[in-house]
Amino acid sequence: MLPERQVPRGTDARADADRMVAVPARTRCPPGPDLFGETLETERVANPNLAAVTKLSPFRYPGGKTWLVPDVVSWLRALPAPPSLFVEPFAGGASVSLNVAAAGLAGATLMVELDPDVAAVWTVTLGPSEADFEDLCGRIRRLEMGRETVVDLLARADGGLPGQAFRTILRNRVNRGGIMAPNAGMAREGEQGRGLASRWYPTTLLRRLRSVRALSGRLAFRQGDAFDALAEHAGDARAAFFVDPPYTAGGERVGERLYRHCGVDHPGLFAAVARLRGRAMLTYDAVPEAESLARDHGFSVGRVRMRGGQRSVKEELVILKDVV
Repeated sequence: MLPERQVPRGTDARADADRMVAVPARTRCPPGPDLFGETLETERVANPNLAAVTKLSPFRYPGGKTWLVPDVVSWLRALPAPPSLFVEPFAGGASVSLNVAAAGLAGATLMVELDPDVAAVWTVTLGPSEADFEDLCGRIRRLEMGRETVVDLLARADGGLPGQAFRTILRNRVNRGGIMAPNAGMAREGEQGRGLASRWYPTTLLRRLRSVRALSGRLAFRQGDAFDALAEHAGDARAAFFVDPPYTAGGERVGERLYRHCGVDHPGLFAAVARLRGRAMLTYDAVPEAESLARDHGFSVGRVRMRGGQRSVKEELVILKDVV
């Protein structure tokens, strides 16, 4: 059994680390431990080597899976052949998909997200309009941070898709914990008393967005429903799926505080994954309902411990479905 290890929570670590480099044709991702072998039933602890994971997403996403990237990499590299398609139907901040695409671990990568604001960011970043993308970048570059300015900008509804994408990134960066659900509040003190500016790094944001856009040849985005994406590619035995729904199983209400779209038919989701011909990894809060659904469908279940807020330690389930 591996020695006990713990990692920070999935949102940006510490001061968001201004480290960022252009993504080469193949970005190296560190492998995680052998989390997915015959001893999967044994409790494991997530890979702590976050410093080696290239941060590509412009989001500080609640429940983000940057901490799991090394283990997803290990899972994909252990497959008999690289997947022809990697699908993330609940993309959100998409740290997993972005790293899979950057490392060339699949023939193509598809991100799907229902939230229209989050979708605006990915559509502008990966879409065909260079003018829209440069519009978004210009808004980020020109912003002079101040509470009155931010309040005014977030109250607007102009600027088309680039304006919507800009407001989404801005809201994500100035709200407490990166939460964009209705009624989420803006940070006051911020890190080291810097207020709203403590998470606003325009140079880093622009580098990340340009790095993601450089991946558009093998990375695609579509706004839509996760169930539709799963059904569309259910017959592809060479596809691999990373399914990370909002954590609302077992009566949990956390998702309602974090996301605009948080309602998920969990029994239906497990049934949809069971119908896939390809392989899938699911992540869930460690609640009895999710574990029971996984075992009812013959999936393998592992437990991963990760560090949450206030140094608390929480468990999450990592669930694997093999080929049919």
